Amino acid sequence: MSAPLAITPSRDADGATVLTVTGEIDMSNAGALADALDRAPAPVVVDMSAVEYLDSAGLAVLFAHADGLTLVANPRLGPVLTISGLAELATVHNAGTGDDPR
Repeated sequence: MSAPLAITPSRDADGATVLTVTGEIDMSNAGALADALDRAPAPVVVDMSAVEYLDSAGLAVLFAHADGLTLVANPRLGPVLTISGLAELATVHNAGTGDDPR
């Protein structure tokens, strides 16, 4: 059974929009992520440290919003973001490390 997608908006100490995303991002719910990114004022940090699965529909949404986007990803997502080329277009940080901007 897939984990439902949840997106929680907030602001960090610098005033940047933070979208904390949990669950799975796939073709059934990628539109919700796109809507949240469309509504979020820049700069935007997408905290995906609790995302369990990311398919091509989710990647397409992230690619469409890559300019100025900062992603915080768990180690499982790192290879997907790198191989897809998204890590070359958006800033990617590893969750739970000194590299994490939160």
